[in-house]
Amino acid sequence: MSIDAIVQELKAKFGGNASLGSRIKLDMGSDGVVLVDASASPPSISKTDGPADVTLSMSMDDLQKMLTGGLNPQMAFMSGKLKVSGDMSVAMKLAQLLG
Repeated sequence: MSIDAIVQELKAKFGGNASLGSRIKLDMGSDGVVLVDASASPPSISKTDGPADVTLSMSMDDLQKMLTGGLNPQMAFMSGKLKVSGDMSVAMKLAQLLG
């Protein structure tokens, strides 16, 4: 899955009206960054870097698995595949939305 496909999948998951009231950065290391500005409705999702309330760091492969239901976000966190820095409550809301 490419970073463009991940952006499209996130847009589908968020739909036109899901707002978390926060900015979320998905950091996939050398594969790139996706910034979800869910502070407004509809949320804006882009491949640009910027400040965020929470940063989720993982591999692109693990993010793809999370988006398609093949990897539970809580299990990814517990096993060290997902690292969270910033507001943990935002990460938990995102996990519910993606679940």
